[in-house]
Order: sequence, then C-alpha cells, then structure tokens
Amino acid sequence: MKTTDVRNAMTVDVEDYFHVAALSEVIKKEDWSRCEYRAEASTVKLLELFSKHGIQATFFILGWVAQRSPQLIRQIHAAGHEIACHGMSHQLVYKQTPDEFEAETRDSKALLENIIGSSVAGYRAASWSITRQSLWALDIIHSLGFEYDSSVFPVRHDLYGIPDAPRRPGIIKTPSGKELLEFPPSTAQFAGVRVPVAGGGYFRLLPYWLTRAGLKQINADEGQSFIFYLHPWEVDPDQPRVQASLRSRFRHYTNLTKTYGRLDRLIGEFRFTTVRNVLADTGLLAA
Repeated sequence: MKTTDVRNAMTVDVEDYFHVAALSEVIKKEDWSRCEYRAEASTVKLLELFSKHGIQATFFILGWVAQRSPQLIRQIHAAGHEIACHGMSHQLVYKQTPDEFEAETRDSKALLENIIGSSVAGYRAASWSITRQSLWALDIIHSLGFEYDSSVFPVRHDLYGIPDAPRRPGIIKTPSGKELLEFPPSTAQFAGVRVPVAGGGYFRLLPYWLTRAGLKQINADEGQSFIFYLHPWEVDPDQPRVQASLRSRFRHYTNLTKTYGRLDRLIGEFRFTTVRNVLADTGLLAA
C-alpha cells in the first residue's frame, strides 16, 4: 500500500563509480577510459526494477556515458523515461570557468537531444556543485533553454549546498534576474533541523526508517512532492574498490549491498514518476 497519493520524482544520475568526486583524489579524468566500465549494466538493473514496479523516472545522463553507450540512452528513452542532462565530464561547477561550464553543458544537451531525437528539459550539476560561488551557472542553464534545474541542495555540506535555499520546488531568480524553475533535493525538518532524505549516500548511510519518515513528512504533513535520486553504481556492490581516503571510502562504499533492496521497498511504499510529471502535477510546468 502506498503511503500517500502524492506523486514524487524518481531520478537517476547516470555515471560510473570512477566519475564521482569522492574518488577523484585517486582516479583522474585521464584514467577513466582505462577503468572497468560498469554503468551500463547497473543502469539496466535499475530499468528492470522500475519496469517491475511500472514506474517512470528521470535519468540525468552524464555526457561521457552517452558518448560511450548511446544505445543505452535510446533504451531508457524507449522505455518511457525522461532524459535529462548531467553535464559532460562530471566536473564541479565551482571549479570551472563560466566559458568551460557553458561549452560542456551545451555540448552534453545537444548530444542527448541528437541521440533521442527530442528536446531535453532538465539539468542537474555534478555533485550538487551550484553553490553561492557558482550561482552564475543558473544564468547559463537558463540561456541554454532548460526548463528546470535540480542542482541546489538546501543543506550544509563540505562539498556543496546552500543551507538557506528553498526546500520546495518553485521559481528562483538567477543573478541577472531571470526566472528559473528549481526542484531542490528533498529535506525533512526534524526538531527544526534540515535533514537530507533525497537519496544517494544519505539513503545508504541513514537508517531506512528515518528516510521513510522524512519522505512521509513531506508527502503527508506538508502535502508536497519530494525528489529522490541515486546512481547506478549504488546498486553495484561488486564494483572495484580503490584506495581513497577513509572518509571517501566510507561515503562511497557503505551499505552498497543494501541499496537495491531498500530501493525496491521504497518504490513499493511511495508513488513515483518523472520530474516533468511532478512539476506538471504542481502546475509549475505545462503538462
């Protein structure tokens, strides 16, 4: 039985284990092509799970993966899921220049649109790296014709986040005064403290009951939709282990064996669809 009738956004950031920022200290970009490529099989595993439950999701595709596996992108699209953009090379936005960011974002959007033969509406930055120091990126996202962004995490974190950013989806102002629709990763309020319950590492590290309680709070108590995310490598417990720092290994490898089962349970307890559909439900985008 579903917890509520509210539809929520299921999202997947399609990247491989060697792309993540937590492992960049030991896996350099120039070494990616020599790493064991596992993103395709892991993404298919998620597609099969979503098919079992009869849900649609939004897949934020890294351009590097799209170049390597265009047939995978077509498979995702053919299954009725939404294709969205995750940039080209998973570089932190605040470590790029505006020109670099604009070129990579434009190229990755065009690549995806060419593969699926239709427009791409959504964007999500690598590692939520649109922070106060990189808000200029919102103007570029707007100028490239994206209908919505999902990059601003309203929490405090050592690598990302804007703690006082809005918790709910809505229109935000870019630095130049343009309007952009933002769907932030979801947080719950416990004793006045924002707790990230949107998925990813938080889904693996926090107890399931806490994530469930936070998501139910958003649906039932606030009457709002939440957005949930994960990565294909998080349902791949057999991925190669690399000797990163203790903190990075803790963040990346903890509870990989539990993710798939927890996700299966979560989909059974909440209603899920694409980001576009949720934003249409709320009237923020045309249906």
